[in-house]
Amino acid sequence: MDLENQNRVKNFTDQYGAENIIVLVGAAEAESAGLAAETVTAGDPTFAGPLAGVQLGLRVFHAVEPEFKGAVDSAIYDEQIGMMEMVLDVDSIIEEMKSIRADYCKFND
Repeated sequence: MDLENQNRVKNFTDQYGAENIIVLVGAAEAESAGLAAETVTAGDPTFAGPLAGVQLGLRVFHAVEPEFKGAVDSAIYDEQIGMMEMVLDVDSIIEEMKSIRADYCKFND
């Protein structure tokens, strides 16, 4: 997650409260998605950005996860994400995201 997006997430969290923020990622690989998820939950693991050492514990999901997919219009989902779902390793992405949430999310429902 780039420094500008880290700053946006931090500012929104400060403004609206961590309990009211959900981060949606769309990285093409499980490792990249996990890095972004870790950044908004446990803090920037590279210690380079505004979230270095900042443990926000935010809810974070990937666009291919059932929690997100079930919350949006299926026609729009298929139009915008459906094709990518066929080429991504969806199971690995879901596993990585669940692991990050289990380890670091403060707002698991």
